[in-house]
Amino acid sequence: MVSRAIRYLATRGQAADGSFSRFSGPGVTALVTTGILRHGRTPDDPVVARALAYLEQFVQPDGGIYRETTVFRNYETCLAMLCFVEANQDGRYDELLERADAFVKGIQWGEQHGVDPSDFAYGGAGYGKHERPDLSNTSFLIEALRAVGNDENSEAIQRALIFVSRTQNLESEHNTTPFATKNEDGGFYYTPAAGGSSQAGETPAGGLRSYGSMTYAGLKSMIYAGVGPDDPRVQAAVSWIEKHYDLSSNPGMGDAGLYYYYHTFAKALDAMGYDEFVDQHGNRHNWREELRMELARRQHPEGFWANSNERWLEGDGNLSTGYALLALAYCKPTSSSDDDRHD
Repeated sequence: MVSRAIRYLATRGQAADGSFSRFSGPGVTALVTTGILRHGRTPDDPVVARALAYLEQFVQPDGGIYRETTVFRNYETCLAMLCFVEANQDGRYDELLERADAFVKGIQWGEQHGVDPSDFAYGGAGYGKHERPDLSNTSFLIEALRAVGNDENSEAIQRALIFVSRTQNLESEHNTTPFATKNEDGGFYYTPAAGGSSQAGETPAGGLRSYGSMTYAGLKSMIYAGVGPDDPRVQAAVSWIEKHYDLSSNPGMGDAGLYYYYHTFAKALDAMGYDEFVDQHGNRHNWREELRMELARRQHPEGFWANSNERWLEGDGNLSTGYALLALAYCKPTSSSDDDRHD
């Protein structure tokens, strides 16, 4: 399964300049290349080396890694950081990563921009500087910061945790937003900032609906920020997942954002240390094997994945294949000989 996907990316997905879906800037290239690297390819592999050379062109004087004309500066830089960390076995990207770390910290919503902790935007990250913060971008920020060596107690990560806690449908000392009591199911939504928004819409009471991809993103972000399994926030998120465990859809969103969902699903359950997950009915799930089987079923004969629902660009075979590879990196079998057992 993985080898067919990488073969597709190498022969049909990658352009001559090393990019994957360059119309979208460096983000997709970074995400896809990270997925390839996490399945054993090295920085000197021709496909990877071309992609890294392409990404290096986007390193900016301010330390960010983005297209000059983009508004997605945080998003593109965080994805590039994750990629360059994977390719940094010999330290070749140490300086680049140090500067990128300072850049993303510099555009996080906080006191440096006149935003105090009472503001619902505080601690969050959006697509770029002054862009409305949201949980998706903030989760990538936390992941990138941890990847480059920040520990869970770093100021930037703890600021981000304040924002993450406010995206949960759970009233607590950590969340006094007006949305917290309107749909108190323990799941997560897109953002409490700028009036609040959920991609899954609102409840009749005016609450913001929780949905799968953001709930898993919120859960793994809390774990990366040092929140323990006995914390009520984590317990509430796990309770939501017990009620909505599903691999046939992105709960609350149907097939929209399905491959993004798969990769947050895998990251979160791996971060929790689960080998099995027990749903509300007492059914035990070997989630790694179930996810592998679901992705095997959905893989096109040519080796790629693409979503028939094209929202958030998931109709792009490169992007969805990148998400699938990232998800599968958390599902590796115990024997390398089993890696392609679904081929």
